[in-house]
Amino acid sequence: MIVTDADERTRRGASFGAVAAAYAEYRPDYPVDAVRWCAAPLGRDVAGLCVLDLGAGTGKLTAQLAELGADVTAVEPDEAMLAELRRRVPSVRALHGPAEAIPLPDAAVDTVLCGQSLHWFDLPRALPEIARVLVPGGALGALWNSDDDRVGWVDGLQETAEGAASPSLSRRRSEVARFGADQFSALFTSTERTEFPHAQALTADALVELIATHSAVLVKDPADRARLLAKIRSYLASRPETAEGEFDLPMVTSVIRSVRRG
Repeated sequence: MIVTDADERTRRGASFGAVAAAYAEYRPDYPVDAVRWCAAPLGRDVAGLCVLDLGAGTGKLTAQLAELGADVTAVEPDEAMLAELRRRVPSVRALHGPAEAIPLPDAAVDTVLCGQSLHWFDLPRALPEIARVLVPGGALGALWNSDDDRVGWVDGLQETAEGAASPSLSRRRSEVARFGADQFSALFTSTERTEFPHAQALTADALVELIATHSAVLVKDPADRARLLAKIRSYLASRPETAEGEFDLPMVTSVIRSVRRG
């Protein structure tokens, strides 16, 4: 969900550190093809590219990039999330810093990727910084996972969760369409958009824990948070798809990419 109020964005963006370990355990990764697509404007494979994972969180995307052979630098503003990233991906250089003041020199990387993070940035300040650290012709890509609400039980989960679950595909599509319009045009080429099917193997308990890492849940008062999570747990227990054992949560990964002008 895109949070437009600056104070609310700051409050919710700062909430993740309290659940850094759970975030790392339960949040999904990204389809490998989606990660590769983000770097495609360069006409090269991910392997060997200097890639900045910006707003890296606990390193979900960082680890995938490293496995694909990229020379990765991770930058994350939340100290607790950064500590979890360093613990889980110790081989990668990980720096503290915001997207609006990236701690890298000019033209330092071939690609900047933002996994589940671009919507938290102050874009009028962040985009010039991203352009600064990219080589001319370098790529900017962003990825978001969404629950596929075209599936009946997932649509029911969205309603039960009162907007606190991962954004639905239908909602995400309208949000992603907002990126790459006027705010990109001065520094980057027109954005391309596409989608990749994705899924995450979960149990009902794990899905509740996953939803509990979303900012809309984290900022609730404890009683309301407990009420909502109990409601979600009851819904999952009532559905044959999720009542017992492991199941796949159907998702779609929405991706955009653009190229630095010059």
